[in-house]
Amino acid sequence: MSKNSWAAQKGEAITNNGNSLQCENESETPKEDKKKVELGKKVTLLRGISIIVGIIIGAGIFISPKGILKNSGSVGMSLVVWIACGVLSLFGALSYAELGTCIKKSGGHYTYMLEAFGPQMAFVRLWIELIAIRPAAMAVISLAFGQYILEPLFMPCDIPPLAVKLATAIGLTSVLYLNSMSVTWTARIQIFLTCSKLLALAVIIVPGMYQLFKGETKNFENAFDVSAIKLSEIPLAFYSGMYAYSGWFYLNFVTEEVENVERTVPLAIFISMAIVTTCYVLTNVAYYTVMSAEELLNSQAVAVTFAEKMLGKFSIAVPVFVALSCYGSMNGGVFALSRMFYVASREGHLPQVLSMVHIRRHTPLAAVLTLYPLTMLQLFVGDIYSLLNFMSFLRWLFIGLVVLGLIYLRFTKPDLPRPFKVPLFFPVVFCITSFLMVFLSLYADPVNTGIGCGICLTSIPAYFMFIYFENRPKWLQQILDSLNRTLQIILMVVPPEK
Repeated sequence: MSKNSWAAQKGEAITNNGNSLQCENESETPKEDKKKVELGKKVTLLRGISIIVGIIIGAGIFISPKGILKNSGSVGMSLVVWIACGVLSLFGALSYAELGTCIKKSGGHYTYMLEAFGPQMAFVRLWIELIAIRPAAMAVISLAFGQYILEPLFMPCDIPPLAVKLATAIGLTSVLYLNSMSVTWTARIQIFLTCSKLLALAVIIVPGMYQLFKGETKNFENAFDVSAIKLSEIPLAFYSGMYAYSGWFYLNFVTEEVENVERTVPLAIFISMAIVTTCYVLTNVAYYTVMSAEELLNSQAVAVTFAEKMLGKFSIAVPVFVALSCYGSMNGGVFALSRMFYVASREGHLPQVLSMVHIRRHTPLAAVLTLYPLTMLQLFVGDIYSLLNFMSFLRWLFIGLVVLGLIYLRFTKPDLPRPFKVPLFFPVVFCITSFLMVFLSLYADPVNTGIGCGICLTSIPAYFMFIYFENRPKWLQQILDSLNRTLQIILMVVPPEK
């Protein structure tokens, strides 16, 4: 793939330089670290479940599930939407499980777009993910961490915005440091954080169920009152619900590091979605046993309001649980997304240094650090929430296209080995749902979605400048080659051994 390489003319020089770097450091490397320089298969079933559950359960279920209630029109319909969104997400997740077992490459969305629709479409997905979606999404969840980790220290006063941003920067930096140092410890801490999230939900679910069994059912009377239901707003409720469940696809970003892919990926996805759907529904039932629909809609932080009513002074622990939940989403997100950049670099769509591994830590150090500059920039100067608004529809557009790619591959490559195969009904229903949400976004907010499309179109000149043309300007080639060599030496990374 010579024309698809950022360093096509001097790639061999860079690789040779990397081999020299490896040899120079070999004498300094402890004996236990003198093993093959590569990303090992360290993601077990338990770690896979912790990645999926740990990323899906973020701040949303603790803070504001009222969007679904507001747009569904009744308590009963809101619970139906939560269940339906869990089922739809399971359809999408199982479709990704099939893709992950028949295309055993890391990279998630990017890899499947590449296999189904070619390098151009894959680069478009990679480009908008790199320059807009991921930095903004990471900054938002990091800001939530900074806000809630400081909440117990400043109660009942407001937290200074600068303090929030500093705490956020420290949290984000620690996540990147952890992912740079050790895959094993990253996975272990993710398991701990996932258990913390489930414990936090248990703190809500157990008292709520106790109240329900005691007969506190007044808030469920007339639960399916249709007078307040507006069919035009039901799709918006599904949009909020699908957002709350998003994250089920992240295990596919690390497929090459999963033990026994054919068994682990489908099983981890199914178990994770069952856990998340059950926890989400029971948590909302618990909310309604303590709060009326009106109280829930008026609350800015539903979990905090619930804790104040049920747990008294112990409610101060809720912000800490929310912060840990956000930290788990940050940690899992960085772990998974770095593998997409790693694979894209290997395919020639990003600088070569991003597909290299640290000589002692055996982590994709350069790929882990990729999002750091843009995320920090948006953290301090960007209008993050506006960016997320007009980029969210692109997320569902491309996820829908990936699942459509599964259907396409069923007909174009029928002989492709498929150790795990879902009924065609699953991807078809999920595709229809995804595209309906996309068209709803275009109809409801044409200005912001238009801006998102504009950002998407910037991928076209980028593709031709960096990927398609072999004879790029000499000055640009020299800059890219120099940057690759310099980063390789500074970061002490080398190409993984075959």
